[in-house]
Amino acid sequence: MKFFSYPISIIYYGVFGFWLCLFHPIQWLCVNYFGHNAHAKSVAILNFLLVRTTHLLGTTYKITLKATIPENTPIIWVANHQSMYDIPPIIWFMRKYYPKFISKKELGKGLPSVSFNLRHGGSVLIDRKDFKQAISQIEKIGKYIELHKRSVVIFPEGTRSKTGAPKKFAVSGLKTLIKYAPSAYIVPVSINNSWKMVKYGSFPMGLGSQITFDFHEPLKVSDYAVDELVALTEEKVVSLLKY
Repeated sequence: MKFFSYPISIIYYGVFGFWLCLFHPIQWLCVNYFGHNAHAKSVAILNFLLVRTTHLLGTTYKITLKATIPENTPIIWVANHQSMYDIPPIIWFMRKYYPKFISKKELGKGLPSVSFNLRHGGSVLIDRKDFKQAISQIEKIGKYIELHKRSVVIFPEGTRSKTGAPKKFAVSGLKTLIKYAPSAYIVPVSINNSWKMVKYGSFPMGLGSQITFDFHEPLKVSDYAVDELVALTEEKVVSLLKY
């Protein structure tokens, strides 16, 4: 299987890179001339194309909702983190919630489309070596989703799991979001098998990955004590992981 992945990966990266380069100026036009909604639509379309491009690798997706997710209210998506391929499906399949991201500052430059969206799409960039800066940025996005009734994705493990095995949650960021978005709902998300896309590293790509996203029942922040809510969220995320 690995032998065949080399030529397929070359084709995949060519198409993947084409979409990123094409949508960079499209995003710029949307931000500068047409506003947030147009930019959000351009980002959603880009990520639809990125998700579909992974089909070249034989990747499939299964999205399961355990309950209806509320609309017109802040949402905090709390997920385990296995690879960068966790991100496009969340952006596309949850597009009506305008998901934003808490990302490391290194991704804020150098990547066509990706860096532009992180800088101009409402996400925040944190310095993982500067705790105060990171918390201030998370506070900022907590206030943002509270005000605009949008959503943010947080990966409390901090770094990606290379084998699918969950890492212990670092809870400071999640607690900060809870504090500054008190009307939010937390939606725990269990992601399986996206690590298999990069099981050989960045090249070649893994073939035939069957990625699943399980969106658990929303938890209303105001219904729980903070420590209880954080522990329950982690328990739900881990409960459906297969490793």
